[in-house]
Amino acid sequence: MNLEEKFNILVNKMNFGHYDEVIFETNYLIKKFPKQEALYNLLALTYQAKGEYDKSIDLLNDALKRSKNNTNFLNNIGLAHYKKKDYIRAEYYFAEVLKLNPRFINTINNLASLYNEINNAKESEKLYLKALSINDKVLETNYNYASFLQSLGKYDEAEKYFWKTLNINKNFTRADKSLAMLKKYKKDDKHISLIEEKVKNGKLHKSNIKDLSFALGKIYEDIGDYKESFKYIKKANDLKKELTKFDINNESKFFDKIKEFHKKNKMKNLPTNKVEKKIIFILGMPRTGTSLVEQIVSSHNKVYGAGELPFLDQYFRKYINDFNEKKNIEDDLVKYRENYLAIIDKMTKFDIVTDKAPLNFRWIGLIKLLFPNAIIIHCKRDPLENSWSIYKNDFDGGMLFSNDTKDLASYYNIYQELMTFWKSYFNKEIYDLNYEDLINDSEKKIREIITFCGLDWQDACLEYYNNKRSIRTVSFSQARKPIYKNSLKGTEKFKNYIQDLENALSSSKVR
Repeated sequence: MNLEEKFNILVNKMNFGHYDEVIFETNYLIKKFPKQEALYNLLALTYQAKGEYDKSIDLLNDALKRSKNNTNFLNNIGLAHYKKKDYIRAEYYFAEVLKLNPRFINTINNLASLYNEINNAKESEKLYLKALSINDKVLETNYNYASFLQSLGKYDEAEKYFWKTLNINKNFTRADKSLAMLKKYKKDDKHISLIEEKVKNGKLHKSNIKDLSFALGKIYEDIGDYKESFKYIKKANDLKKELTKFDINNESKFFDKIKEFHKKNKMKNLPTNKVEKKIIFILGMPRTGTSLVEQIVSSHNKVYGAGELPFLDQYFRKYINDFNEKKNIEDDLVKYRENYLAIIDKMTKFDIVTDKAPLNFRWIGLIKLLFPNAIIIHCKRDPLENSWSIYKNDFDGGMLFSNDTKDLASYYNIYQELMTFWKSYFNKEIYDLNYEDLINDSEKKIREIITFCGLDWQDACLEYYNNKRSIRTVSFSQARKPIYKNSLKGTEKFKNYIQDLENALSSSKVR
């Protein structure tokens, strides 16, 4: 077997998640063929797929010593920083690549995605269109541009580019799933039979079948076949649970560590930040109306809606796990705050900014330490309605508790316990918003929200559906519509199929 054949086999292994095997075999090949640059890139990208970004960066920096202006190495260093959410360093490396080769399409695409994440839609679209003008047959560019258009509410254009993606590779199942979430289906839609044929194809990986099953779950709900819908929703979740091997016990232990950290580190003298930003944190369980609330608040002309910012999770998850080893806690936290604010400054010069990452409820203690003037809106919903809405959707990263009914009920319980813990410290500083109240008495609740945020009243907050900002969550469509009450009883159509979920919630301590 020649080197090219071995390399292609390793690429396939990486795509199927056999990372340790790829790392071992690629390291062996590098010793044998030290001048083969593709091997270094493969090893670096495999480290990134494992989440070992610093190893990837160190490897590529070492490789750059032998190949100073290697655009692939520079691009992949930038990609590692991008995945670490270190946007400033990522932008630097992407810019270095484009100085060397302004038409390097991978970097143009990566930089466009970066700008999209920091809400610079103008520069993002400019780069996507540049990449498409160089080569309109690149799968990643078409898919990313489609997702970008979807986030802006340009659904017809988005659909066109999702189909272009599938024309390039019919088995790129993420595009099938994205189309399914974008459209409202009728029984005779040709896409349904295309997806069903792919599901029957025994050659697709489980991750592809997972995508297609989530798509069919949504499609069959659209056409009123709730039995088939539930069948595919369950299949999708079972596959994802199998692939991720999530253990709820680890999450429960981590929540205990969060409480322990807060009890041991009640720091009151953290130096105040010089930048007078007011951050409005909109948090709670996913699918509780956080996107809708952000859409409402950011309709105010003094507020910038930043979306789901991943930085606090990026900073604090590892930090909490390692905190017993930390000596300079205050210095670390000041650094994290500076990094967070630096990225917000790249997004906007507004003084009032929303961050609506739902799982930020885990960091309320640290939020109040870093940002004493932070506003916290805690979104809640009927547990069964909330849990079902979570279960039938596919989330990118960080929400692996959602793929098993028992895990979901257990997570709901430890979430409620943690919120009770935070309330014992910050009760008056947290505004509880029930989703059902927002839907049933919207104007009253919207006025309460705006008052709690310390803002003057503006009628635009009632007309939030006219807000054209980017929405990159699974609620991209709902948050652009006027409030509608049929979202309150989403479980009624599935009442014959969700007994396991109901029983799991009942047997847990969920209230």
